[in-house]
Amino acid sequence: MDNNVELELINMADVEATEVEWLWYPYIPYGKITIIQGDPGEGKTTLVLNLAAMLSKGQELPESYNSAEPINIIYQTAEDGLSDTVKPRLVAANADYSRITVIDESKVELSLTDERLEQAILRTQARLVILDPLQAYIGANVDMHRANEIRPIMKHIADVAQKYNCSIVLVGHLNKAMGMKSSYRSLGSIDIPASARSVLLVGRIKDNPTIRVMAQVKSSLAPEGEPIAFELNKETGFRFIGKYDISVDDLLNGTSSVSKVEQAEKLLKDELSEGAAIPQKQLLFKAQIRDISERTLNEAKKNLRVKSVKRNDKWYWQLSKEECNTV
Repeated sequence: MDNNVELELINMADVEATEVEWLWYPYIPYGKITIIQGDPGEGKTTLVLNLAAMLSKGQELPESYNSAEPINIIYQTAEDGLSDTVKPRLVAANADYSRITVIDESKVELSLTDERLEQAILRTQARLVILDPLQAYIGANVDMHRANEIRPIMKHIADVAQKYNCSIVLVGHLNKAMGMKSSYRSLGSIDIPASARSVLLVGRIKDNPTIRVMAQVKSSLAPEGEPIAFELNKETGFRFIGKYDISVDDLLNGTSSVSKVEQAEKLLKDELSEGAAIPQKQLLFKAQIRDISERTLNEAKKNLRVKSVKRNDKWYWQLSKEECNTV
């Protein structure tokens, strides 16, 4: 300890309260670190690349009710080739490539404390920085399991996020300690997830491996968000499904469950069987008591091709004849 450091005090009366800004409420805050973690092959990279593609176009993110504008993004990967893996995925996601930049690491590898990271944020005015995987950017001479070595590095990258008010997303693998709490499944020191304001877990559903779920393990700045499912299908590619009813522990263990959209579709099939026309308000009420949002119900309505019919100034919903035959 340096006894020559001059004491400086901050009186809380002099601190101005500010509100947290969000890239994706409540999952990814601006000015903070977010960690997205999961076992290899669970879809973490596909998820972040599709999020980057949507954000590059100003597209609204799932379960987000905030208007969006296109943002600039820095994406670093130490595992995938830019031309044969990253670019094709961005093409498939219909990204605005002009808003996505990569720092050239061909001569010198990047680390979390590299000055080039700040320089790139300044030059590109990036609002989102993705480093995938985190383990590759800790630094060659740093033991990520030692708190005294990892803590200053995580503090530095947190300061960078705050300084430029950008979201820094670190993609990480889980360790192999099965049966432990999710907060202890991160590779390295517990100080890594402790430095993040949001920690997200990506896993697959055991009984339906094409369905993956992103669940929030930690949320320091807002109530925890509900799990959100997405599909990875060889034929149809990537698509968000919506809210999914599953706990973090069940996701870690691969336990199956049913998505909110699937619940909504079942509700509509049950209520509208045999071509019955049911008042829209009645269906919305039944969805509400099942904790199914109007937005999710409308998505299920679209999936099932339910028709809206107006009678005496009231709206009714009715299944098409084709869908009735499949119920």
